[in-house]
Amino acid sequence: MKKYIPVLRRTQLFAGVGDEEILAMLDCLQVKAHSFRKGEYVFRQGEHIDDICILAEGRLSIQRDDYWGNRSIINMVETGEMFGEAYAAPGSEVMMNDVAAVEDSAVLFFNVKKILTTCSSACRFHSLVVQNLFFAISEKNRKLMRKLTHMSKRTTREKLLSYLSDEAKRQGRSSFEIPFNRQQLADFLSVDRSAMSSELGKMRDEGILTFQKNRFALL
Repeated sequence: MKKYIPVLRRTQLFAGVGDEEILAMLDCLQVKAHSFRKGEYVFRQGEHIDDICILAEGRLSIQRDDYWGNRSIINMVETGEMFGEAYAAPGSEVMMNDVAAVEDSAVLFFNVKKILTTCSSACRFHSLVVQNLFFAISEKNRKLMRKLTHMSKRTTREKLLSYLSDEAKRQGRSSFEIPFNRQQLADFLSVDRSAMSSELGKMRDEGILTFQKNRFALL
């Protein structure tokens, strides 16, 4: 577990907590680590979960398939990010989405009851972690609102421009990388991949943007 301290130090959940305190809290909170091969599922739609998770290594996709196998990507989870908090509270509904490993990954599982119940042992920073959890959930809600803004656009072009414009502003530069390949981007925006690729080509020809794989530049 000690090898994951550098990752946890950079997470929102442990902001302001020192390495020794993090290690003590991992023991106190009885955190478990599990590895997943590329393509394996961390959670499946319909499961009940009791854990808030942090991705310690790799990359995950939060996704949903309909009855006919059409896939929508809700979000991509990068190393150090938290997930599962929306379903971990007591009395929460079952998972509405799948969580799958895009590459070989390691996930840390934190029992939500252990986090929310402060102890009197080594966890001097336990209350700070609870506060950080609130801030992290607020940030996740803001990300969801940004996605809903993109999804509310009527056309494929408008969805693409909304997303790419938001990424340029978020990263603070006109040239940037996105965390999706073409199929993943189409699934994220809920558009047809061929139509999306065609629209990207048109916008490139019109001098609106350039792109190379997952790197884009807005002109």
